[in-house]
Amino acid sequence: MAIASLRDIVVTAGTFPLLAGVNLELEGATSYVVTGPNGVGKTSLLRLLAGLEAPTRGSGHVLNFDLATTQRRQVRRNVGWLGHEGSFYDDLSATDNLLFAARALRLDVALVAPALERVGLGGRLRTPVKLLSAGQRRRLGLAWLLVRRPQLWLLDEPYASLDDAGRDLMSDLINHATASGATVVLSSHDPVRRDVVASHIEMRGGRIERVG
Repeated sequence: MAIASLRDIVVTAGTFPLLAGVNLELEGATSYVVTGPNGVGKTSLLRLLAGLEAPTRGSGHVLNFDLATTQRRQVRRNVGWLGHEGSFYDDLSATDNLLFAARALRLDVALVAPALERVGLGGRLRTPVKLLSAGQRRRLGLAWLLVRRPQLWLLDEPYASLDDAGRDLMSDLINHATASGATVVLSSHDPVRRDVVASHIEMRGGRIERVG
């Protein structure tokens, strides 16, 4: 059963088309890699699926929520988004950031400490986020996904800023998420790592050329 469905989606910035007629079905428990050169609409597609962009034309549903209505708020609450910049409070520690967010969404706060350990931030639990490196911030974003346990993971260039160990961790968590029944969609303009089993979504000029 499809957990996301897009029909003739157009997204514009002014008169410029970010997405120019996208049709897509995403199945459950599957990983997808959105590929193509910079500027073809990869990030715009992920932001649309995350409920961060509204369609200018066309129709779409994510987790049975309508992207063209106020239900986009529910999309944002129910998907896991990992972009280039994490939405964390710089002056709070890694632990306090996740505890605050978990309480706001009424999630199990007991998951916070194990999640931080799992992503290799066990030694940075009390470090203010502003003192974390870009790679450590990316790991913190991963820890938040582990606390959230979303059915749909949306990862924009997830390997950026990570060292080799971080990239291995990212691949392991992606594979584990799909094995646990989640769907993962990640964007990449680089060759896809061989340790991630995924279908390819090839984009050109704001359109999807091939899925397979």
